[in-house]
Amino acid sequence: MKNSIGIIILVFLFSSCKKNDNNNSQEAKIHFIFKFDSTQVRLNGLGNPVGVAAGHAAQSPRFNSMTAHYLELAPTAYTPIGSGQVLYHAPEVNTGGATAIDFSQSHFAGNNEEFLAVPIKDFAPGTYEWLRVSLAYQNYSVAVHVAGTMTQATIASFIGYNTYIQQYKIKDSTVTVNANKLQGYWAFETGLLGYGFVQTGQAPPGATTVPNPIFNTSPVPAGSCVVTGKFASPLIVTGNETQDIYITVSLSTNKSFEWIDNDANGLFDPANGDTVIDMGIRGLIPIKQ
Repeated sequence: MKNSIGIIILVFLFSSCKKNDNNNSQEAKIHFIFKFDSTQVRLNGLGNPVGVAAGHAAQSPRFNSMTAHYLELAPTAYTPIGSGQVLYHAPEVNTGGATAIDFSQSHFAGNNEEFLAVPIKDFAPGTYEWLRVSLAYQNYSVAVHVAGTMTQATIASFIGYNTYIQQYKIKDSTVTVNANKLQGYWAFETGLLGYGFVQTGQAPPGATTVPNPIFNTSPVPAGSCVVTGKFASPLIVTGNETQDIYITVSLSTNKSFEWIDNDANGLFDPANGDTVIDMGIRGLIPIKQ
């Protein structure tokens, strides 16, 4: 009889644990999915439509992957950065001196891939009009003109405020840094001039476009890449959701790779003195699916 009672208790405990595990695995989450859209409106830093500057040229890259440093839902246009619901903050280190994003712990997502999923129970219910995403790194392909021939090159572009980089892979080549790099550091790889031809550079301070339509009421720190976008209708989170929420983070790549067109031919000719000037994202639209 004692053995039978013991077995019944064990079965009950096992069933209860299994039920709790199922409940945890089925809890509602909010998912954020990256989308790279070359047809989306091209914005300047204040969130206004803008063309390519005189003397410059630009193209819409084909994105391979991206990572972000920070993600926040903001209730209104007057919500100071950090005062909304911060859903993600990437690891930072002081290895290179100043505080910097730890690139070695980055999480990457490609087009139509999920970057982040957060249980809804982990943040406060509310009504949110804006999404802020601090972008940190992007990897994409561009067309390049070298020695009279058009070919493809891969760009690794660090657009976070400051990043500690041990090493990174562009396409086939790995670059070792072991130092901090400020916003605008980039590397270029093409195979046309020999396997793994690599060139690195640094865009000028403030050259990376960071669209923020609510700059006047809720500015972001200079040198950061906190791109801000408004929901078409406010995102309402009650905290009682039983179904997952999916948010497409649609990022404008419309002529987002911009250079000083030294020879005025509209082609990216690094060998002819064309200089990369801007690799910022050109807008963000959060879309609830």
